[in-house]
Amino acid sequence: MNDSDAVEKANFGFIASIVAVATIGGLLFGYDSGAVNGTQAGLTAAFNLDDNSLGFTVGSLLIGCVVGASLAGILADAAGRRNVMRLAALLFLGGAIVQGLAHDHSIFVIARLIGGMAVGAASVLSPAYISEVAPANIRGRMTTVQQIMIITGLTAAFIVNYFLTAAAGVSTNIFWAGIEAWRWMYLMQALPAAVFLVALFFIPESPRFLVSKGRTEQASTVLTNLFGAKAAAIKLEEIRNSFAVDHRPRLSDVLTPQGGRGFLGMRSIVWVGIMLAVFQQLVGINVIFYYGSTLWQLAGFTEQDSLMINIVSGAVSIGACFLTILLIDRIGRKPLLLIGSAGMATTLFVMVYAFSHATIDPADAHKIVLSRDLGMIAVVAANLYVIFFNVSWGPVMWVMLGEMFPNQIRGSALAVAGFFQWGANYVIAQSFPWMAKNLGLATSYTFYGVCAVISFFLVQRFIVETRGKELEAMQG
Repeated sequence: MNDSDAVEKANFGFIASIVAVATIGGLLFGYDSGAVNGTQAGLTAAFNLDDNSLGFTVGSLLIGCVVGASLAGILADAAGRRNVMRLAALLFLGGAIVQGLAHDHSIFVIARLIGGMAVGAASVLSPAYISEVAPANIRGRMTTVQQIMIITGLTAAFIVNYFLTAAAGVSTNIFWAGIEAWRWMYLMQALPAAVFLVALFFIPESPRFLVSKGRTEQASTVLTNLFGAKAAAIKLEEIRNSFAVDHRPRLSDVLTPQGGRGFLGMRSIVWVGIMLAVFQQLVGINVIFYYGSTLWQLAGFTEQDSLMINIVSGAVSIGACFLTILLIDRIGRKPLLLIGSAGMATTLFVMVYAFSHATIDPADAHKIVLSRDLGMIAVVAANLYVIFFNVSWGPVMWVMLGEMFPNQIRGSALAVAGFFQWGANYVIAQSFPWMAKNLGLATSYTFYGVCAVISFFLVQRFIVETRGKELEAMQG
C-alpha cells in the first residue's frame, strides 16, 4: 500500500484523538521530570540531605525509569500497548500523591521509583504506539507531538514551581492545607494522571500488537477505522507478513539471526538505537531540565530568577518542537540530528567560555559569579542549546526508536534501548551535583560539548533515513 493511499483514506480526526490521549503520557513524563527542579531546597531541608544524597534522591526517578522502560516493551508485547499505558497512568497517580505527602525519606524514594517506572514506560510506549497507528508520511509529525507534550509538562512544572514559590515566599514555606509549597509541586500531577487513566479506555489497541497475537479480526476493525476498509485489508496482510511465522515477538529477537551480522550478539539496528538513546543524554540536556534552578543559582542568579529562566527555556523548547513538526517529514530525521549535534556543540562551548571566565563567590567557594555580560551570554547560549536539542535529538530520537525497528523486534528493541537511555540519564543526573562542585561548571559543560561533537560523526556514519517508510519496510 503506498503512502498516498493511506493518507487519502486516513481518518485524521480519529488519529488525532488517539495521539492526543497517548501523548498525555508525555505530559506526565515531562512534569514528573521537571517538578523536582524547584523542590531541591525542600527535599534537602525535609530529609536532611547532603549533595550525594540529593543527587540520589533526584536520580532515583531515573532508576525507576530504567526499570519501567526495560519492562514496558516486553510487557507491551505480552499484554498490549494500551494496557501497559494504563498501568503507567496508575503509577503516575500513586507516585505523585505519595511524593507530595511522604515525610519519610525511604517512602519518598520508593514513590519516586514508582513514578519513574511510569515515566520510563510512557517514554517508550507512547511514541511506539503513535508510530503504529499513524500513516507513514505524517508519522514523524504525529510522534513529535510526544516531545511537545514532554516539554509542555516540563514547562508546566516550571510555571507551577515559580508561582507556588512566589505565593509562599520560598518553596519551603507552608502554602495551603498545612502543606509546604514544594510538596504541592508533586501533588499537582495527580489531576493530569487521572485524566490520562480515564482517557486510555477510549482509544483502541495497536493493530500491530493485535496481529502479533493472532487477533486479526480486531486488528482489521482498528485499521478500517484508521484508514478505511480497502486500505485496511492491504495493510493487514502487510503486517501479518512482517512477523515471524514460527513464534510471536520475544526478547531474544534482538539477537543476531544465525548467519547475520552483529556486535556482542545483538542486531546492528539495536546498537544504532542504543547509540541514539545514550547520546541523547550524554549531551547534558537534563542537567538544565533537572537542575536548571541549581545551575543558575550556582552561576549567581536568585532562586526566583533561576525559576524564571527555566520557564523561558521551556517556552523556547515548545517553539522548537513546532519547528520540528514542520521539518521532520520534509527534510528527514538524519539532517535534523546533524543540525542538532552541530548546534549543541557550538552553544555548549559558548557556555563553557562564560563559565570559565567567571569569578569565585567569596562567600561560597563552590559558587561562581558571572558579570552582567557573561550572565547574558550564558543564558542566551543555554536557550539556543535547548532550541537545537528540541529541534533535533529531543523529538527525533523518540521518533526513530518508535519506527526504526522491524515489527517483530519493536517491543524488545525498545526495552533494550530504553534501558540504556534511562541508564545514561541516571548517570548524568547523579553525577552533575558532584561534577559541578568538584570539577566546576566549565569542565562539566566541556564534557557535554565533546559528546555533542562525537554524536555528529556517529549520526553521519550509522543513521539510515526512515522518512516516509512504512513500518513493515524497516529492516533489522
